[in-house]
Amino acid sequence: MDKSLREFLRELEEKGLENDARATERPRMMLNLEPASAQLISILVRASGVTRAVEIGTSNAYSTIWLAWSLAPAGGKIVSIDRNPDKHALARENLRRANFMDRVELRTGDAAEIVRQLEGPFDLVFLDADRRNFPEQIQILLPKLSWKALVIADNVLSHPEEIGEYLKLISSLPDFQHTIVPVGKGLSIAYRG
Repeated sequence: MDKSLREFLRELEEKGLENDARATERPRMMLNLEPASAQLISILVRASGVTRAVEIGTSNAYSTIWLAWSLAPAGGKIVSIDRNPDKHALARENLRRANFMDRVELRTGDAAEIVRQLEGPFDLVFLDADRRNFPEQIQILLPKLSWKALVIADNVLSHPEEIGEYLKLISSLPDFQHTIVPVGKGLSIAYRG
């Protein structure tokens, strides 16, 4: 990763933390992925050669930029979904500044409705939004996954009560290996292949 992109990501981290310290309403918070979690996901994506990804929870595009950069060597692209149009406007500007608009398709609205419309196959799903809806979203996406697929969810350790049903579901899928990694706010990582 070149120095200017690294500095831009650091700027987004700092602005996100400053914003979240001031914000009084959850929809106004950025709730960015932790830097260590972003690094680990980036390593997994680059090592596995992922080319088609779905991200649920764009926010200001911090994680989206990490994913787009990680997908770039394999020529990959990402569909990133967020229900908040203001966040997507900010994400669009940040993706433009990072020169990744050609790698990202932003979709605004209800994630379950949007993923129903998407055509697969996808080889990466990254879930980082409304944790209680992860089970529904992943069940819609399962038939749209390639045979080799990574499914990653954030906030496993920070919000165990909200993500419990998803963890039961992903752990029960016979074709997937699943583990929880205590990095950042906790990542659930599942792989089929």
